[in-house]
Amino acid sequence: MHIISEETKVVLRDDVPHIVKYMGSKRELIPFLIQSINEIYEGEPICDLFAGSSILSGAIGTSVTMYSNDIQEYSSVFAKTYLGSYNWDDHGNLIDELIAFATAHVNLVKEAYPNLEFTYDDDLTLEGFNTIEKLQQDLIFFEFNDVAHHLFIKNYSGTYWSYEQCLWIDGLRIAAEKYAESSIYYPILSSIMFAMSYNAQSTGHFAQYRDASNAETMHSIILYRKKEIVTYFKRKLGEIMVFTGANHLNHQVTARDYRDCLDSIPEGTLVYADPPYSFMHYSRFYHALETLVKYDYPEVQFKGRYRNDRHQSPFCKRSEVKGAFEEMFEKIKSKKAKLVLSYSNTGMISLESLLDIAHRTFGNTYKVMVKEIDYIHSTMGRIKDKSREVTEYLVIANPV
Repeated sequence: MHIISEETKVVLRDDVPHIVKYMGSKRELIPFLIQSINEIYEGEPICDLFAGSSILSGAIGTSVTMYSNDIQEYSSVFAKTYLGSYNWDDHGNLIDELIAFATAHVNLVKEAYPNLEFTYDDDLTLEGFNTIEKLQQDLIFFEFNDVAHHLFIKNYSGTYWSYEQCLWIDGLRIAAEKYAESSIYYPILSSIMFAMSYNAQSTGHFAQYRDASNAETMHSIILYRKKEIVTYFKRKLGEIMVFTGANHLNHQVTARDYRDCLDSIPEGTLVYADPPYSFMHYSRFYHALETLVKYDYPEVQFKGRYRNDRHQSPFCKRSEVKGAFEEMFEKIKSKKAKLVLSYSNTGMISLESLLDIAHRTFGNTYKVMVKEIDYIHSTMGRIKDKSREVTEYLVIANPV
């Protein structure tokens, strides 16, 4: 029987600055999750297998060695932001320097293309508004040969953001590259993504942008068009600088398929798994963040301007989800790892099916338990179906 002392408890920080609006975020459930983890925790590393917004790394990354993983690269940026080690005194003028670099880029583009100016006057008619939006959207066909960096103004103007907002996204992204060899690169990128999330005229994700079919929608979109990327960027980077500091734990952050990650973790790791619950692939909702991080000028498709290389998770496919859980459990068992799995009564398979797979896979070498909590899950819609009451399950599998 293991005696768990207070020194080996996971310590929760409740002052974690959030970075993006994220579907299925576990922020509100973190205290319940940490309490449950502490029931089986004995000082081993913790692997966040599907890290998403990486809020778990932010919440416990100063007390526990983390293996943070997600196949999406933007998630690894969030994790590296929370888990990095910083001496901010060495970067006292960082925000001013970044804005100066970004401003230089913005001015360069405006000098090269003085006719690209789109103003949202207060007396705009619906027809005039939609004309301005369409002119910006058509910049995807424009050749920006006179400026080297133009990914967002070309691909996204008049969609989730205005041309002006895209100009500043490009500018700050180019400014970030000045610090690409430093750990502060990741807080900078995270702060740009925060500004993108809270300036977007969509619902906070990027499945599709809104069209204005009436005056009410038009005025709502204009409110977002008039927001300033720089203001949100400055605020979030300042918050991250206050939250983070020296961190000398041996964290590892990867952007791998969950199977590859499980193959690489040490034996005896405690794995927290929060796979997708539904048929909706997260790459559809956060493709723009992936593009911001990669800045690779992808071919974009359809109205949503999706990347053409979006990841498709087996946990989102009814024909593959059971096999995906079985394979995950097999790999966890082979590593003699502990498992805390989040799932929902709205998931692709039932709790009964999930437990059946767990019992068959782990056999009598593991004790399998279930805990549950009711909470309000945000769907990030606008009016209808904005939130749902759901039951969140924790399936805990512990070697005996």
